[in-house]
Amino acid sequence: MTPADLSPCVVRAVRCAVADGELAAGAAPPERVVIERTRPGGVGEYATPVAFQVARTAGCPPRDVADVLARRLGAEPGIERVEVTGAGFLNFVLAAPCAPSLVRDALLRDIVIRDVRGGAMFAAPEGELAPDDEPAPDDEPAPDHPTGPRPGPGLRERVVRRSVLRLVHAQGGTARDLPASLPVAPLAKRDGDVVARYGADAAHWRMLSVPARETPVFSDDLLLQGEGNEFFRVRYAHARSRALLRNADQLGFHPETGEVPDAPALLRALADHPLALEAAAHHRAPERLTRDLVELAEALLDFQYRVLPRGDEKPSAAHRARLALAEAAGTVLAGGLALLGIDAPTRL
Repeated sequence: MTPADLSPCVVRAVRCAVADGELAAGAAPPERVVIERTRPGGVGEYATPVAFQVARTAGCPPRDVADVLARRLGAEPGIERVEVTGAGFLNFVLAAPCAPSLVRDALLRDIVIRDVRGGAMFAAPEGELAPDDEPAPDDEPAPDHPTGPRPGPGLRERVVRRSVLRLVHAQGGTARDLPASLPVAPLAKRDGDVVARYGADAAHWRMLSVPARETPVFSDDLLLQGEGNEFFRVRYAHARSRALLRNADQLGFHPETGEVPDAPALLRALADHPLALEAAAHHRAPERLTRDLVELAEALLDFQYRVLPRGDEKPSAAHRARLALAEAAGTVLAGGLALLGIDAPTRL
């Protein structure tokens, strides 16, 4: 079982518990359950507050709902342990994952993310744009490049709303799922025209990398091309993945999913990415996606030195599998940046 499988598994457990009479007949099973990685110091690897949601219609305490679900989910293949903490939080430890399936799932997400970049998954129906935005052809969000949304008092609100709309569309929702207005702290007047000073991509990153209620702090570190600039590191990691593909092509080999790469950090980051997307859309919080992209970029940059043959080494099945993993990671980075309204250059 992969982390992305947990959500439908929990939904199924709720429905079966209602059908078997373990939960009240009036309990409404959720259509989707948000699963998030447990915070440092927490219990287990992943957690969900679904019991609180079900308890509202089940007419019983969340802890009772959680106990019922924990018994059922503890018997699911791929789940090693389920614990209930607090007033009713479900915490999971997954069985050791099958790495080939993670590679396969990463490549499947590659196709999905390409669709997201192409715009098919977040074309906005009529009326979903802010009143002061000019609609683009086919009712899609107006492009953010080359200049980005027009500078002004509402710049950050427009940037945040566009990104949230993309995230919601990528999860199958529409603008009708959004509140009429999102509480967004405006930019500080002292920062002036941040798009002109830092460029649209860097300005968007800083606006979206902090919670919407907080005011972002702009400084010249956004312009630095180094380890201290997370915005640069994420785009650089994507560019490196594409450079690896170009270099491999010059050596005459291409990505294949044969052997299983020994890359636990990168595999884990890829496996967790769908959860980060779902949580970012559910909480209307693009900063969750930026944190996820930083983690994925760091894992890819650490892994990159093992992808290509060294010296007189001949390309092998292991190299092709590592290249496939690097390609999938780079594509996921590009898709994540696209959801933030940021370009992903292939060369930096």
